[in-house]
Amino acid sequence: MRIDEHVAIGDGRSVALTDGWGAIDWLCWPRFDSDPIFDAILDPVRGGAFRITPHGARRASARYIEDTNVAFTSFELDGGTLELVDAMAVDLDGAHERTLSAEHEIVRMVSARRVDAVIDVSIRPSRAFRRKVLPRGTVRFEDRGSLITLRASRPLTWHEEPDRSLSCTFTLRAGETIGFSLAFAADAPLVLSPLFDAGRSVVAATVETWRTWAKKARYDGPHRDAVVRSALALKLLCYTPSGAIIAAPTTSLPEARGGDRNWDYRFCWLRDAALTARALFGLGYEAEADAFTSWLLHATRLTRPELRVLYDVYGEQPRAEREVYALAGYGGAQPIRIGNAAAEQLQLDLYGEVIDAVAQAWSHGREPDRAEVDLLLDLGDFVVANWRRPDSGIWEPRGEPEHNVHSRVLCWVALDRLLEHADMLRLDGERRHELERQRALIASEVRERGWSPKRSSYVSTIDGDRLDACLLLLSWYGFEEPSSERMKSTFAAIDRELGIGRHLLRRYDGVEDDGGFVACAFWAAEHLARGGGSLADARARFGSFLELAPPSGLYAEIVDVNGEHLGNYPQGFSHLALLNCALSLEEREKVG
Repeated sequence: MRIDEHVAIGDGRSVALTDGWGAIDWLCWPRFDSDPIFDAILDPVRGGAFRITPHGARRASARYIEDTNVAFTSFELDGGTLELVDAMAVDLDGAHERTLSAEHEIVRMVSARRVDAVIDVSIRPSRAFRRKVLPRGTVRFEDRGSLITLRASRPLTWHEEPDRSLSCTFTLRAGETIGFSLAFAADAPLVLSPLFDAGRSVVAATVETWRTWAKKARYDGPHRDAVVRSALALKLLCYTPSGAIIAAPTTSLPEARGGDRNWDYRFCWLRDAALTARALFGLGYEAEADAFTSWLLHATRLTRPELRVLYDVYGEQPRAEREVYALAGYGGAQPIRIGNAAAEQLQLDLYGEVIDAVAQAWSHGREPDRAEVDLLLDLGDFVVANWRRPDSGIWEPRGEPEHNVHSRVLCWVALDRLLEHADMLRLDGERRHELERQRALIASEVRERGWSPKRSSYVSTIDGDRLDACLLLLSWYGFEEPSSERMKSTFAAIDRELGIGRHLLRRYDGVEDDGGFVACAFWAAEHLARGGGSLADARARFGSFLELAPPSGLYAEIVDVNGEHLGNYPQGFSHLALLNCALSLEEREKVG
C-alpha cells in the first residue's frame, strides 16, 4: 500500500495507521516510541497486522469522519457496501487516570449495508506474544508485562495459520454490525467493559471529543477544512501527559524509493519549536501551546546550556540508533532504524528556535519565573560563545559540519528575541551591549558572506554558492523584510533552480529526493503571503499544493510530481508549514 493511502488514529499517547483496506499495519503501544505491536507497513509478509477485509471487495476508500481523527473505510461490494469505523479511545485530558477504562483501546465497528458480507479477520502481533483463546473467542496476548486482549461482540472461532496469525471467517447479514475491541495495559489492570454497547459509546465519545477540539480552531481564512485537518494531524502527534510533540509516529518510511535515508522520527525535535508555537497560538490552541512551551523548558533545563537536537516525549535522551534487518523495509528500503543518531549532532539553529518559541509564549501572557529567565540567558550566553562554530544544520546531513547560513540567522534570532524582551529579562547595561554587538556581528557576516552575487541569492553556507530552500524563512524570522530586493531575488533563484514542477521544491542543491519537500512548498507560498509577492500568487500556490494532499488530508515529508507521498507519515513539519502558511494568508487577506 502507498504511504499516503493510510489514515492515522490516535489517543494522545500513540498512533495507529490503517491502510485503506482494513488492515492496521502500524501501531506502537503504550507510547509513540515503544516497540511496535503491528509493523506490516515495513514488511507486508513478515510484519504484524490486524486485518478486517470482506470477500469480493471491488474497491475500498478510507477517509476521516468530518472534523475528527476517527477513520471510516468503505468497501464496495456487489449490491452494497461494508463500512468499517476505526477509533482509538482518545484521552486528551488524562481522564483514563481518573476512570475505570482501558489504558489504550482501539474499537473497530463493522457494518453491512444492503448486502450480506463474508468477512475475513486476522491478527498477528509483531512480537512473539504468548497467546490464549478464551471462551466466546476472546484472545489474550502477553509479553514482558504487557497484556493485549482482542474481543468481538459475537462469538468467533479462531484458527492458527502457518505464519502464526490467528484468523476467522464469518458472515455479516445486511443491516448487522459487529464490534471489535483491541485493548492494551502495561502499567495497570486491563479494564474490559461490555463490548457492543461500549464500543458504540467509545466511537461516539471519540467523535464528539475530536469535533469539540476542532471547533476551537480560531481561523477564518481560505481552505478552512485543510487547516482544521492539519491541526487535527498535529494534535495526533501531541503526547498529552507531557505536552511534547513528535515529528512523526513512524520509523524508516523512506525519503527516496528503495533508498537508505530511512530515519526514526518518533521523537521531539527542537528545530520545530518556533513554528509550532506560532501555529498553536495562531489557531487559538493556547492550552497546547502552553503545554508545549512547558515541555520545552523542562527538556532544555536538563542539558543547559547545551541543547540536544531531539528528545523523547518526557524530555529524556532517546535510545541510541541501531539498524534492524529482520523486516524487508517499506518497498525494500533498508535499513530499518530504531533511534536517531542526529541526537549527537551540534545544531546551532536550535537556540533561536527555543528562545523564539518562549518569547512567543511571553507575548501571549506567559509570566516567566526566575529559573526560566536564567535558562534563556544561559542559552544566549552559549550563542555568544559558539555562533561561529560549524554545525550540522536544519537538514542534519551525516557528513562534516559546515558554517550554515540558516544556523547563523537563528543565532541572530536568539539574541534578537532576548533583546526584544530586555526589560522582562532585566538585562544589565553591559550584557545588553554585548548581545547587541554580537547580533550585529552575526547580521554583518550573513549579509556579506552568506549572500552570493553569482547566484543573486542567500546561500546555504558562508562563502558558498549552493541554494537552500530553508533560506525562505529568513523573512519569517524577521532577519529580512519579505519585500526586500534580496529576499525577492532569493525566492526567484530557489524557485527557478530547486523547483521540479507543480510548485514543488527540493530542499537544497544536490539532495537526491524523489520529489519535493512538503514544508518548502508551503514556505514559498508563505513568503509570498507575507509580502514577498502578490496575494493572488500566494493563494494559487497554497491552493495548488493542497490539491496534492491524499484523501485523508495527511502529508508525509516528500511529495513527487505525481502526487505520491514519501517519508515518515503523518509528518508534523509538513503540517506546521501548512498551518503557518494559512495563518499568514489569513493575515494578508485582512489587510488586502
